[in-house]
Amino acid sequence: MGIQLDYLVVGHVTRDLADGAFTIGGTVSYSARTALALGCRVGVVTSASPELDLSPVLDGVAVARFPASATTTFENIYAAEGRRQVLHGTAETLVPEMMPPDWRPQIVHVGPVARECAPEWVGAFEDVFLGVTPQGWMRDWDDAGHVRPGRWEGAEPWLARADGVVLSEEDVGGDQKLLAQYAAQTRLLVVTDGVRGCTVYQHGRTRHFAAPAVQEVDPTGAGDIFATAFFVSLQRAGDPWAAARFANCVASRSVMRAGLPGTPTQEEVARCE
Repeated sequence: MGIQLDYLVVGHVTRDLADGAFTIGGTVSYSARTALALGCRVGVVTSASPELDLSPVLDGVAVARFPASATTTFENIYAAEGRRQVLHGTAETLVPEMMPPDWRPQIVHVGPVARECAPEWVGAFEDVFLGVTPQGWMRDWDDAGHVRPGRWEGAEPWLARADGVVLSEEDVGGDQKLLAQYAAQTRLLVVTDGVRGCTVYQHGRTRHFAAPAVQEVDPTGAGDIFATAFFVSLQRAGDPWAAARFANCVASRSVMRAGLPGTPTQEEVARCE
């Protein structure tokens, strides 16, 4: 029978630097914790240096972790014009063989942060819900690690296979032509736009959903929290409009607290349902 998982996240945990201190982050951290709050049995496939202690962050999560000489590390610099990032090293490339063979996930969320998820993941699963957050494929960086928007190379197989793709206006630099191209190539595309909420594209239909007005403290991880809430709701009920409203609600609560403590509680999830 194997080990049944409701939600599997693939991607690097990160060290997020700010003002000389670091916190643990990455899509897998925010998404795994959110999936737990949604009542899921959760697994993670990731890579990090041995000294990084993940137990406080991923308590209750099944973790397949592969050692690396470095942990993927981002320095996040927030200013009036937005966020700037510097990448200081990356962990190992993640391939499907790293997942324990007895894991049986219902939802697979591939969430790269620095181009770490190998293309073979797209064909690794049959008859499971595949959610994709391609932000890490849409980043490039120079020799000094300064991150800039990049082209999503090899997007077509992912867009064709995915049951849901969630990305942000920031990921595409506001390129509406590119968004229209992606929307035409995939079943369901959701574009988040911070405090303005999200837009859902499905089968030629487009609907915008406003986000609740809240006092923002820290937006880090909100997109990952949104995506997880959206994927779980969509897989459970099959209603993309309801999933968008639910994900907006859950993600809006996350920005009122800084860092990983911003991931939702079960009580907050219940208030959004």
